[in-house]
Amino acid sequence: MGRSRYLRAVHPGPEGELDPEAPEALLECLTGVSERIGRPAVLVAMDDLSAIAVSRVAPMLRQRFRIPHQPDNLPARVADKAELSRLCSRWDVPHPETVIPASGAEATEAAWRLGLPLVAKWSRPWLLPAGADGLRSTTLVHTTAEARRLYERSAEAGSRLLFQRFLPAGPDTDWFFHGAFTRGGHPLLAGSGRKELSWPVRTGLTAVGRWLPDPAVEEAGLRLAERLGYEGILDLDFRRDERGCFRLVDFNPRPGAQFRLFADASGLDVVQAMYLDLTGQRVPQPAGGPGRVFVAENYALLAAVRGGSLPRRRPAAGPAGEVGAAGPGQARGPVGPDEPDEPAVPTGQAGPVGDQDAAPARVAKPAVERGRVETAWFASDDLLPFLAMLGAFLGRGADKGVRALRGVPAQSRRTARAVVRAPRQRGREQPPAASAGPASRPVPPEASAEPDELVTR
Repeated sequence: MGRSRYLRAVHPGPEGELDPEAPEALLECLTGVSERIGRPAVLVAMDDLSAIAVSRVAPMLRQRFRIPHQPDNLPARVADKAELSRLCSRWDVPHPETVIPASGAEATEAAWRLGLPLVAKWSRPWLLPAGADGLRSTTLVHTTAEARRLYERSAEAGSRLLFQRFLPAGPDTDWFFHGAFTRGGHPLLAGSGRKELSWPVRTGLTAVGRWLPDPAVEEAGLRLAERLGYEGILDLDFRRDERGCFRLVDFNPRPGAQFRLFADASGLDVVQAMYLDLTGQRVPQPAGGPGRVFVAENYALLAAVRGGSLPRRRPAAGPAGEVGAAGPGQARGPVGPDEPDEPAVPTGQAGPVGDQDAAPARVAKPAVERGRVETAWFASDDLLPFLAMLGAFLGRGADKGVRALRGVPAQSRRTARAVVRAPRQRGREQPPAASAGPASRPVPPEASAEPDELVTR
């Protein structure tokens, strides 16, 4: 990200790890950034920790930054898994069946009631101690004893443990919803999409995603934002259960990694829509967009090799079946000029996206879809980020290969070399066939009877 030609400046974050429970260091850091910029700038948090910390210092930064109004510690409330479960039950938003045990015995009982395996989550994962052995934000529990042991570490984890019924992954089960909202939870731009590939396979972030309007996903996302009076950008994750019901599994109070998937025909995305709204400009009516595909090149390659093939590119439809036509997931908003793309802030930081008066408004382009595929790294006019990612990706692969070779015993390395050479040896060392009797076959090289790690991988 730091190599992009469109990135004007990088401001160092607060020293040490960001602690949303003690955001004074972030306040001091952002005050210094504001002094260097010299005028109000739009502030967009790019991960949960930053969103929670920024919301807690926002009242002291109103004169320095343009920040969405999120009172009552709203980002922390929706990022809290237990509180999110309560809100979903209150407002009839489908959610996995959830139990919050109050004792080890209740943890065991919950495991029996929900069925095994089940999903265990710490309600406030940002409180987990760094490097704690066996404590992860989400864990798949396979036994009642494991559920009880996990509960007994609640004091160490710093928040409540909750259990949820396991929803198995499969084709067409993982969906997401992105939206930018202004005062009162009114949508500026919103849409739903489907994960086509993820990394790690079936459990991780979006490697390939497609913007696909789905009324159930969109209705749930819009209703939740309206009931909360949510202002800002959000990213929701859904999983479709065996009965076809979309259940909300995660609420991220910030842009998702694939937010550029939801860009309309003129290039307007949720971050730009938020920028226009916070700077008092009118947001254009979204036009086109559904059908676009997002590809994170490095993760898509790994996911395709490990778990399936890349989805094929769909041809654009004609006027009768306009793929880029506005779908039900697109929000209604006031009409006005568009703005140029603004550089996003690297994950793990909160920083200014752009100055309030950094560039004049530009005339909106005709409603014609630009690129059907949005790549995470590659851009023909800005190659350095892609090349840096590629170098790091290949470097990590080479490093893992070297470590694997060092971990293979000498006998196994000799076996691997013999297997690689075997085709040439067969052609070169095959003895001539006898004039009588069946033709003799070449003898393969001797190998260890134990499985060879390098060859099997």
